[in-house]
Amino acid sequence: MLEGFERRRVAVDGAEIHLATGGDGPPLLLLHGYPQNHLIWHAVAPRLAARFTLVMPDLRGYGESVGPAPDAENVLYSKRTMAADMVAAMSALGHERFGLAGHDRGGRVAYRLTLDHPERVTRLAALDIVPTLDVWTEMTWKGALAGFHWPFLAQPAPLPERMIGADPDLFIGHLIERWAGDPAKLAPAAMAAYLKQFHNPDVIAATCADYRAGATVDMDHDRADREAGRKIGCPVLLVWARGYLTAKTGSPIDAWRHWADDVREAPLDCGHFVAEEEPDACAAALIDFFGDD
Repeated sequence: MLEGFERRRVAVDGAEIHLATGGDGPPLLLLHGYPQNHLIWHAVAPRLAARFTLVMPDLRGYGESVGPAPDAENVLYSKRTMAADMVAAMSALGHERFGLAGHDRGGRVAYRLTLDHPERVTRLAALDIVPTLDVWTEMTWKGALAGFHWPFLAQPAPLPERMIGADPDLFIGHLIERWAGDPAKLAPAAMAAYLKQFHNPDVIAATCADYRAGATVDMDHDRADREAGRKIGCPVLLVWARGYLTAKTGSPIDAWRHWADDVREAPLDCGHFVAEEEPDACAAALIDFFGDD
């Protein structure tokens, strides 16, 4: 998949990032979410590559990227640390300023990167997420049932690691089936890669650490920014799925207006995996947004 894109490995502080890159034009960094890897962009990348130089990494600990053993304070898999990985990787590739789009967990890394390194990001697209602080503070019992994986994956090790490791295909397959509007729209080769990575205990451990950080240190960082009145200064696009967020929150735009003044939205008729379920509409929204620069 992603034929014609160059594969690279970039050493950053404490991790080694695997990525695919290619295309022509201003740089655009694309970050995947859980439980996937950089292959989520396989259907939109050919459409975007004619306009942008794409960089599509695996987040530390996911896919073919290598991360450290998780730490007790959850700092090594915090979104701040993951964002620093991406800044370092983009610098290594010669991209000092870039557009940034992130789906799911990658969206959380993306908005943390934009808050921590505003000088690096021209525009931010957040795909099908509500900011982390808002998710936790607004969670109801219905939200906890629908998003059970948030508190489950954040439980102390080794509980979720052992339970996922007992049958990773069942757990990951269940989540993808649960979140997709039409699971058949996810390419079999991509699905196989998503499932395969969770047969590696290190990937399971890293991804649980990602969610533990989301329930602890990431919340601290978001809360500190909220209390300080710190906001995202660049334009923000919300690409969100009517088939996923409608039942949870509806449009996420009101939550994002706490975080940025220039916020616009592009709702799509699909499930959570917008780049794979509606690649034409997703690519068109990204081209329209990032092409304004």
